[in-house]
Amino acid sequence: MTSWTMPTALSIALQRLARFLDARHRSLFPLIFSGLLFSTEVRRTASSWFRTAGIGIEFRRAYGVIGATGRRAPQLANQVLLDVVAVADERPDRLVFGLDDTPTPRYGPEVEGAGLHHNPTPGPSGHPFVYGHVWVTLARLARHPRFGTLALPVRAELYVRQQDLLRLPPDRRTPFRTKLTQAAELIAWLTTWLGSKGKPLWLVADGAYAKRPVLRAAQQHGVVLVSRLRKDAALRSLPTAATGRRGRKPLYGQAVISLAKRAGSRHGWQTEEMVLYGRRTVVKTYKTFLATWRPAGGVIRVVLVKEAASWVAFFSTKAEATPAEILELVADRGALEQTFKDVKEVWGAGQQQLRNLHANIGAWHLNLWAYTLVELGAWDQPEEQLVDRSASPWDAEPRRPSHADRRKALRSQSLRAQYQEALTGTGQKRKLKHLARQLLKLVA
Repeated sequence: MTSWTMPTALSIALQRLARFLDARHRSLFPLIFSGLLFSTEVRRTASSWFRTAGIGIEFRRAYGVIGATGRRAPQLANQVLLDVVAVADERPDRLVFGLDDTPTPRYGPEVEGAGLHHNPTPGPSGHPFVYGHVWVTLARLARHPRFGTLALPVRAELYVRQQDLLRLPPDRRTPFRTKLTQAAELIAWLTTWLGSKGKPLWLVADGAYAKRPVLRAAQQHGVVLVSRLRKDAALRSLPTAATGRRGRKPLYGQAVISLAKRAGSRHGWQTEEMVLYGRRTVVKTYKTFLATWRPAGGVIRVVLVKEAASWVAFFSTKAEATPAEILELVADRGALEQTFKDVKEVWGAGQQQLRNLHANIGAWHLNLWAYTLVELGAWDQPEEQLVDRSASPWDAEPRRPSHADRRKALRSQSLRAQYQEALTGTGQKRKLKHLARQLLKLVA
């Protein structure tokens, strides 16, 4: 087998993850990750990981490791969650997470868990549906002091349609759960592990998750939810205490609030400068008020934002939240969309050509955690160490290093450590030849 030298911090992180696997799988887990990191093939299949790692005749056991990772994904995600929470953030008073789902196209009827789903990005073809997997993904939204908001994926749930569950083998068949149910379970899991941190938990989600199961789960576990609000949401006024009447105070008011009428009125609009999308200062025109909403179980803060052609509504389940806080979190959720793009394009998530349900879950999580570990490793490094533009002297404009730049920097650090190890001790000639063969395999 090929042994790639990893930076110390990354090697320790992989050892912490491997301890949740069976003893038979622990030795192969870092090798599979090294294959994922160093693979240069166009199609990032699982077999390309094995070839890059030099796993050879142990490939059957390597497939078993990926499947075991899928079965133990919640346990491994616990460790990843603790790692991302330990990162210093510009918001020390709270922990912010993002929730969204994304599809990975697959082909063939034998791929377990795959089905026909709504395509959120039809592209030039314009197909409204995509065949493949859909992943409900939870990530921490951490603000980097220089690079803005980064979404660090922690855990995901595979959504399988009820009609597709019947095609699964009985030993891998689970009860049907909607995306909303899976999102509520992720909220419960999050509070179980972070409830003792003493920091409020904020969750920003797409408007599709602003439904009763998710809202009630957030209310039950004390999580502040921020999301988009439907323009036809059935809002009501604040409750008024009726004098002389016995019983508890009502939760909802009597007057119906129409968002369209509120947005159409010329009165009540305010203008404020806000720092959104990292470091960019933008001017927003908004209108804010308190309302009651039955799916949320009480009072919410509503923010109407005037756009160029129309208006859009957002809300927070924390009534004391300011419009700037709400709109900043809504803008930060865009980092999760960028993460999905990088996980698919840079790491090749969804290309592993695996059929087993647990193997697909394990491969998706390995790609997510690879993204997270690379970002954590590059968190405190200066830009000069992350981007090498010496071969392009005309490209001198400063800009934020991409995730691909950070991944290349980690690979360069690993190769430098490999060279240094080969040049120390005895057998330097033999070790250099072995390293040269490894590098030739990467570029061949």
